[in-house]
Amino acid sequence: MSRFIAFLRAINVGGHTVRMEDLRRLFESLGFSNVETFIASGNVVFETAAKKRSTLERRIRARLGGALGFEVATFIRTDAELARIADYRPFAKVDLDNAAALNIAFLATPIEHASRKKLMGLRTAIDDFAVHGREIYWLCHRKQSESTFSNAVLERILGRQATLRGANTILRMAEKYRVRSEG
Repeated sequence: MSRFIAFLRAINVGGHTVRMEDLRRLFESLGFSNVETFIASGNVVFETAAKKRSTLERRIRARLGGALGFEVATFIRTDAELARIADYRPFAKVDLDNAAALNIAFLATPIEHASRKKLMGLRTAIDDFAVHGREIYWLCHRKQSESTFSNAVLERILGRQATLRGANTILRMAEKYRVRSEG
């Protein structure tokens, strides 16, 4: 059995309230085992013998959409990928130490050159970005409320869906769900 982490868009934001117990049951109804949620923002850890990420994402998206009545974009990572995402350092330590927030956007596939160029065109004195694989790291130097950047802006620039998580959440998840072989 492989462990996966599903990062779900539109869970407990924008008027879409979902109890974590209900979310766990929906994942279990798909035949997944050892289902856990991590904080109430649409992070679900589960195990399955299935290996194909795109099939898992489609199944989850269809099941949740049907049960909840709204679209739930789903971005799956393995526990090993989660550890690499948490360990990746795209910004200098001094910038991280002085920043108000570091967020990570999850995408289904890496962005192409033209989208990367558009994203980098959004850099300001408040916001900086780094792209690594299927993730975008957003460093916010001041309060996020002072920034004009958001997930909606990101999706508009990229022309596709994404979901954001705070780096501290990702660090805590990576620590809790470290790859078994790492001990």
